[in-house]
Amino acid sequence: MISLTKLKLQFKKILSLDAHPGHISAGFAVGVFVSFTPFFGLHTPLAIALAFIFRLNKVTCITGAWVNTPLTIVPVLVASYNLGRFLLGKPHKVLVLKALEWQQLQPYAKSILLGSSILGFIAAVASYFICYWLVTFFRRKDAALREITREMEEVGEELE
Repeated sequence: MISLTKLKLQFKKILSLDAHPGHISAGFAVGVFVSFTPFFGLHTPLAIALAFIFRLNKVTCITGAWVNTPLTIVPVLVASYNLGRFLLGKPHKVLVLKALEWQQLQPYAKSILLGSSILGFIAAVASYFICYWLVTFFRRKDAALREITREMEEVGEELE
């Protein structure tokens, strides 16, 4: 069971990171994009790998990869499949799956990958701006964090 207390602590930990709000938001956005991919069980390793490759914040990238939970995976998968079929110009067809394993998804892979890429990109862009706003809003409440954020935004990079 997900603990609300732990969730709040993780959220507060992310918002108070000593990094530029854009850097924090970019990591979260990449993680959100990864969470929309149909590579179930590989979201966290993919997020870590992308965080290292693109030098993003690892904590926010992993947290973003957990956005698509077991409760939302099936609706997102169905939406991705339907969007992919529509964009490929194929007629509507019901997605029938017995399990969320690659062998079951393989016949639908082209539609699911296309649809999940589009939905993931849209969610990533939206999450970048939401996360950026939340970080700057949270930091306005703390004088020290507010000053660090102001300097980072002025300079455009992290301070040493």
